[in-house]
Amino acid sequence: KIVVTGCAAQVNPGGFASMPEVDRVIGNAEKLRPSALAGANGEAMTWSDITAAGETAGRMIGGLQGRTRAYLQVQQGCDHRCTFCIIPLARGPSRSLPVHGIIEQARHLTANGYREVVLTGVDISSYGVDLPGRPTLGGLAASLLARVGEIKRLRFSSLDPAAMDAALIELLAEDDRLMPHLHLSLQAGDDV
Repeated sequence: KIVVTGCAAQVNPGGFASMPEVDRVIGNAEKLRPSALAGANGEAMTWSDITAAGETAGRMIGGLQGRTRAYLQVQQGCDHRCTFCIIPLARGPSRSLPVHGIIEQARHLTANGYREVVLTGVDISSYGVDLPGRPTLGGLAASLLARVGEIKRLRFSSLDPAAMDAALIELLAEDDRLMPHLHLSLQAGDDV
């Protein structure tokens, strides 16, 4: 049995209707619901308009037992409309978790032995643009390091250098727990 979830299902769900090896097509908003995966509603296709998604549920990324590093999703989706990219259609608009929820999850991770936390998301440089007060990624990182002292190392997944805020750059220079190794999203690298 094959169950198609995520991007491919979101962008072209009807395209799988003629494939006998595909039992079920599930969209991104539905793929974390066990009832959708199990086909509890009896429908072969279950998806909603991800572009209308309005919240990001805080999800702990599991399966990292016995490791030092854990991943913490702080953001989902993207508001950019790059001509080469399908992410906004597949993942929906940018949605950030509130700072207090991220701090709670980081405390949970460190209480379970993780000493390094990697903040992840589709477009984490845009963290907070959808939240009240518009917190920044730099502000979030500073809050995490100040309020969760058990974090020995903090890293980021891919960053957009054009969207890095001043607080983040300052924190990189001042706090040794913020790892200076950055994965920057660069396209052609040609400014012409």
